[in-house]
Amino acid sequence: MAETLKILILDDEPKMGRILARILTREGHRAVSETSPTAALETLGAEHFDLLLTDLKMPEMNGLEVMARAREANPELDFIMMTAYATVETAVDAMKKGATDYLIKPFNNEELIMLAARVAETRGLRLENRELKQSLAEPIDSEGVIAASPAMHDVIKRVEKVSRTDVSVLLRGESGTGKEVLASLVHASGRRSARPFIKVNCGALTETLLESELFGHIRGAFTGAIETRKGLFLASDGGTIFLDEIGEISPALQVKLLRVLQFGEFQRVGDPRTFKVDVRVIAATGRNLEEMIESGEFRSDLYYRLNVVPIVIPPLRERREDIPALVDHFVVRLRTGGSKSKRLSAESFDRFMGYDWPGNIRELENAIEHAMVMSEADEIGIEDLPAALQNSPGANGTGPGGARASLEGMTLEDVERKALLDALESTGFNHTKAAGKLGITRRTLGYRIEKLDLPRSKREAESRRARNDEAEGAADNVPAHEGPSGAS
Repeated sequence: MAETLKILILDDEPKMGRILARILTREGHRAVSETSPTAALETLGAEHFDLLLTDLKMPEMNGLEVMARAREANPELDFIMMTAYATVETAVDAMKKGATDYLIKPFNNEELIMLAARVAETRGLRLENRELKQSLAEPIDSEGVIAASPAMHDVIKRVEKVSRTDVSVLLRGESGTGKEVLASLVHASGRRSARPFIKVNCGALTETLLESELFGHIRGAFTGAIETRKGLFLASDGGTIFLDEIGEISPALQVKLLRVLQFGEFQRVGDPRTFKVDVRVIAATGRNLEEMIESGEFRSDLYYRLNVVPIVIPPLRERREDIPALVDHFVVRLRTGGSKSKRLSAESFDRFMGYDWPGNIRELENAIEHAMVMSEADEIGIEDLPAALQNSPGANGTGPGGARASLEGMTLEDVERKALLDALESTGFNHTKAAGKLGITRRTLGYRIEKLDLPRSKREAESRRARNDEAEGAADNVPAHEGPSGAS
């Protein structure tokens, strides 16, 4: 899908401006028109635009002057110059001074539509290139969200539904549960995915610094403000801003944020002008906002604006089915170049499954990294785990030095075979449910069934049992050896 543009049309003939705006709006763009260069520059200063479509000859100021002044405020603004007096010289001059292209009046609708589409395509490629460079500099988890448990399946379904809309989202959950990853998923799955996604940790900045970061400031607004900064809300216009630790912001900043959510407008620090933005807000917190409202620390009106669609992420101790898949994921991701793949021993895996993970996924990742550094063998033993896991009872009730009585004498393959059969039989051989119960994918379950030669269906299991019973019965009925015929 082609990128849509926010376009300002500047033409001293009001009717022409309205006609051009209608044509571009029908193509899916957002277009408004101005008749005065001064008014156009004020509009460009107050709102973010992608393209300025400007006339060349105007009484107050010509298009080249407007272009030069507009470029100072927004270096990434594209320009198309319109003129009825085009010569080779004026066209070359316009292009030299930064115009993307030009239109000679009178022009037909198709020419205008084609040029706007070309600008949209070019801007899209620039954005992709910038995001590619950023992704190379800061690698992200390409595997996305790992959700093997029913609880996380419900969370993902909720994310998928909300991604189709532009409503505000409030992500709630303990620290380390993956709120930032889910915020990225909401953005990447929605219509704003090609636009900026900007993350802000509200708890990591002082009130003054956070206000300046979010809303921007003008030069000289405060000590140390040596240059004008447009702020992260303007930088994310058309896209999404993720406000992590939203419960940490001050009452004064809560008022400014509420204004953005209600009216899409704000003022920079030290700047009397009002700026407008179109930004989706995703907020996250691990705090009890309802208690904060009761104590007067958090505004109820802001809470209701943010809490349009709440998504609660359960802690890892309440979705242990996710642990095996997370372990596999981090073991693969944390391998260093050229190193052999490692695996958890049965005892170590038991400790992972039995531990309560107060630090959630972040703590699990750190535990895997610690274990991989400490382990010198291909198999990670209990002695390689962090102290908290070494001293924790496992899922089978085993603690430090404890014995695994129920599994005594069984090989790791026997344990796996038993776990898979138990899951298959308890779900009536429903592979999707069995995989979810085991915390693995359906494909992985199929692979393990083939490898261990397990029955794929209830009928096959019953058939195998019948054959085994028949074979055992035949063995019981074999007569004792009587020796050679005629022996007494």
